[in-house]
Amino acid sequence: MLEIRTADWDSDREHLRAIRDAVFIREQGVDPAIEWDDQEDAAQHFLVLQDGVPVGTGRILSAGKIGRMAILPELRGTGLGLRLLQSICTFARGNGLPKVYLHAQRHAEAFYRKAGFVPVGEEFEEAGIAHIRMERTLA
Repeated sequence: MLEIRTADWDSDREHLRAIRDAVFIREQGVDPAIEWDDQEDAAQHFLVLQDGVPVGTGRILSAGKIGRMAILPELRGTGLGLRLLQSICTFARGNGLPKVYLHAQRHAEAFYRKAGFVPVGEEFEEAGIAHIRMERTLA
């Protein structure tokens, strides 16, 4: 059974950190010093659970920036990432945000395009990885 729910940084921190540690720090080599930032407490986090097991996460900041989207490697390509992104956008729309944006890793640009995001601006580097800013207007 699939569940995508809002998560609280204080009570769900262990699950959120485990997923991000596996994906960003161990798999992608992101420096732990930049993975964990001063936005954790202020962000609205989301947790994806498959049969009660945490397998994905993402967050949104009050200004509409979506980030820290991660699905464990063995479940990529199953549609969980898209469902997570749709849940975050629905949350944003419900909270009155007219637009959301994110910094997409270039290899994931097609995934975000499929979800209605469009690239804006030039490629840039973040955490040693090529990114592009992408935006989506919420109906």
